[in-house]
Order: sequence, then structure tokens, then C-alpha cells
Amino acid sequence: MSVNKYTVVELAEQFGLAFKGDGTRVIDGVGTLAGASASQLSFLSNSKYTAQLTATCAGVVVLREENLTDCPTTALVADDPYVAYAKMAALFERRPDAPHGVHPSAVVAAGARIASTASIGPCCVIENGAVIEDGAILGPHCIIGPDCSVGAQARLVARVTLVTRVTVGKRVLIHPGAVIGSDGFGLAFDRDHWIKLPQLGGVRIGDDCEIGANTTIDRGALDDTVLEEDVRLDNQIQIAHNVHIGAHTAMAGCSAVAGSAKIGRYCMIGGNAGVLGHLELADRVTITAKSLVTHSIREPGEYSSGVPLQDNRQWRRNAARFKHLDEYVRRLSALERDSKDE
Repeated sequence: MSVNKYTVVELAEQFGLAFKGDGTRVIDGVGTLAGASASQLSFLSNSKYTAQLTATCAGVVVLREENLTDCPTTALVADDPYVAYAKMAALFERRPDAPHGVHPSAVVAAGARIASTASIGPCCVIENGAVIEDGAILGPHCIIGPDCSVGAQARLVARVTLVTRVTVGKRVLIHPGAVIGSDGFGLAFDRDHWIKLPQLGGVRIGDDCEIGANTTIDRGALDDTVLEEDVRLDNQIQIAHNVHIGAHTAMAGCSAVAGSAKIGRYCMIGGNAGVLGHLELADRVTITAKSLVTHSIREPGEYSSGVPLQDNRQWRRNAARFKHLDEYVRRLSALERDSKDE
């Protein structure tokens, strides 16, 4: 794999940024402020790392104009250094080339359709009715079930399973171990035993989504489970059947959404947070880590639940007092009434 190299001037022109310092310096990678070398790019977006900026050996640093005086090296000036760095860092990402065609060890059903520019890796299985579009990449051991489709330029890294009736949009990135289109948890209790409800829907994933490792997305019971465009899911997330997630929403690891919930656009769900079934979240709602959403949220904003970490002895005392909370409220109300009567 060849190493991409850019001068500071080339980076500034490509991303529309001003620079201060040596524009001819050649950059061939990225690094942290503390660890970057003279040929690497770094960034400062949090002021608590200013001390590292003053001692950095990075060849160029992306920062805000207000931090220029603390920078001992060449600088690229951006309104949002983190966003600018994310765009630049993509230039230096090294990926092995994926050869066009089907690996000899792959198993492809006669009724599957694979574009000539797609890449099908070792030990993949592609079943009847599956469609793999132009430039899509399937890494080792991926399984594409019946009536599933993988959009153009999508990449399934390895061991990704699309069970049935899954539509993956263009440029979607799915990390190892993800399972999409498995049965939803639909059950009816008949006197003394459970009856499984057939899951007759599918899953639709919009363009430019990313799905983390070992994340599971169930197919719908009747209608499809839907992720709109540019949804970003971290690792080990559970999305239940018939959930609808709006465009540009991001969810952190180990969060979960129960069946038929609807998440708005531009929402952020913190790690290990949960959303109960059949609820709705408005656009631009943020749920902080470990929170449990038990009612619909109609207004944008930041919401939290749960008890912050405490000393164990203090937590035990508070937990014991919590059992008497209703009693305390009644006594306080009685005292307030008595004081008004006096």
C-alpha cells in the first residue's frame, strides 16, 4: 500500500483553510499532539490539551485562531478543528485493495446477482435473490441471505450476516459480527405457553450509514425496521423490530431501542441508554449515558435519568431513605398545611 503525502499548502487549499508557517512541509500521516512526528498532522479542539500543544513535535496542527500563539509549529486554522481533522485524516487511511470478482471459496447461488466491480471475499455465502451492487466489498465469511441487497460502494468488513429482506444503501459501512434482519422478539402468550409471531417485514438501511461490530438489527414484524441516511451505530447495539431511526442520528455502544420506537433526526443516544417500545423522540434529542427513556419526548434538548456514582455508604443510606420517600412527602405536606393554619 502506498503512503499518501500532501504539503500543508495542498491541505489548506483542499479544505479551504488558512495556514501559518511552512506551507511546503510534507505530511504523510496523523498523530496525537503528544506523539506526532514532524511529518504528521495533529489537532487541538479541547483547551485542556493546550499544554501538549506547546510541546508538540507535529508537523502541522489544526486549531482555532485563538490558539495560534501557543502553537510552536505550522498551523491550519479552522472554526471546528475536530471536523477539519476528521476530513483530513481520511486522506491517510490505509486500506488493502479489494480485487474485483468472487473468491474461489465463496458460495454463490444461481439466482444471486453480483456486479462485475464488486469484491466477494473468502468463504462468503450469497443466497438466491441477493443483489450486490457496483463496487461493494464483502470481506471474509459474510452471509447475504435471500432477497437482500448491498448498495454500491458499501463495505461489509467481515462476518457480517444479512438474514433476509435486508436492503443496505450506498456507501454503508458494516463492521465485523453485525447481524441484520434476524427475527424480532415477537411472542404471544397462549394460556400456558408462548407462540412465536412470524416476522414478515425487512430492514432498510439508508445511504452512508455505519453499523458497529456485533450490533444487531431485527427485521420488522409487518413493516420494515428503518435506518434513514447517515445513521451511525456504535458496537453492541440492539435495535428491535419495527424501530425507525431518523437521519443523522448517532447511538453509542450498548444502547438499545425496543420494538416500534421512533427516534427523530439528529438525535444522540449515549452509551448503555435504553428507549422503551412504542415511544417517540423528537428531532435533536440527546439522551445521556445509562439513561432509560420511559415516555415519549416531544421537544428537542438534553435528557438524563439514573443516579450518579456515589460513595457506597452514602448510596446505601440514600437507597434506604428512598423507600420512605412517599412517607416523607406526606409528612412535609402535613407540616406545610399546619403552618398555613397557624
